[in-house]
Order: sequence, then structure tokens, then C-alpha cells
Amino acid sequence: MKIGIIGSGVVAQTLAAGFIRHGHQVTLGTRDVSKLADFAAKTPGARVAGSAEAAAFGEVVVLAVKGSAALQAARDAGAGIDGKPVLDATNPMADAGPVDGVLPYFTGPNESLMEQLQAAHPQARFVKVFNSVGAGRMIDPDFGGTRPTMFIAGNDDQAKAATTALLEQVGWDAADMGTAVAARAIEPLAMLWCIPGFREGSWMHAFKLLR
Repeated sequence: MKIGIIGSGVVAQTLAAGFIRHGHQVTLGTRDVSKLADFAAKTPGARVAGSAEAAAFGEVVVLAVKGSAALQAARDAGAGIDGKPVLDATNPMADAGPVDGVLPYFTGPNESLMEQLQAAHPQARFVKVFNSVGAGRMIDPDFGGTRPTMFIAGNDDQAKAATTALLEQVGWDAADMGTAVAARAIEPLAMLWCIPGFREGSWMHAFKLLR
């Protein structure tokens, strides 16, 4: 599959390298391609372009940028995201530091960043995913044979099915929590995930839904 990834940070690079290992074609999109020069040089198969070009390239697009930059990054991607699954790996983290290990968000309890993105780009098919775990466990997470759970949400069932298939390929069980409104609950999972990191220096855990 062709995957366009919007972003240049560790999450974008981790997902790009992992998807390439699993046989996908990947183009990373960024405003400043020089930020990814070293990554492209050491990652066979990785291609770097502008955001609009990367979005147009992908059958699936991944948004992997800082939360405060998400709306602008989606605008930069332009019409290339229209009609496509857009895997939203962002979190609305504020610039302030954590309080007792709890990160502040710039959204309220009855809204989510993904809902803002979906409202701004109604032709795109956003799916919340990859936001509740660190980059070190995003691809092929190893928990001694136990597959962790990735919670997803979005308004389009076909986009969620494509997301689920990709998750299963890279080592995750997917748990569909419903429409985009459920992102109000999924985005704060990153706050919970970060607490052991800030309090104990432990950053390699993940969530598991037991039924």
C-alpha cells in the first residue's frame, strides 16, 4: 500500500520505517525536507517530499505532528487527504509541562482535536490511532506474546477497517470505540500513558482491553 505520512518527528519516522519494513511504500511530507535528510539517507525506501505531495501519494495518509500544529499540517496537505483514511496520531498537548505527571491539554473534556480536524476537512476520513503509546512500541510491540490494544474512533467504517488491518499487520489488536466523538475519550489516554514515564521513567508500556 502507498502511505503518505505528514510529519518529520520521531513518531513520523518510526511509523515510516515500520511500514516500510512491512512492505509498504512510504512518502514523508514536511515543510522543511532538510529535517528528514538523515532519516532518508539511512532508511532504504523512504521518500521525502512536501506535505501536499505526500498526501497525494498516499492511499492512506498519517498525520503525525505536534498537536498544536495539526490543523495547519492538515491544511498544508490540501486536497490530497480528501476521500482517504487519515490516521490521526496527534494529541492536543499544551506547551506547559506536566503537573504531578499529568500533561495539560488545550482541549476541554467535551471536545477533541480529531473532531476539530474532521470539521475542518469534511471530505477526509479521520481515524484516531497511534496516540496512546510511545514511538518505541508503535511497530511490532513485544509483550511476551500478548498483543496490546489500540483504541480507534472515526465516522467512516471503511476507513476504520483499513486502519484495523494495518494495526493487525504491525502487531496490534484494534478496539473500535465508535464515531469521532469517542476521540474525546481516546486522546486523554496519552495523558494516562505518560504518567508512569514522568513519575517512574517508564516509557515502554501499552494498554490492553480485556473482555
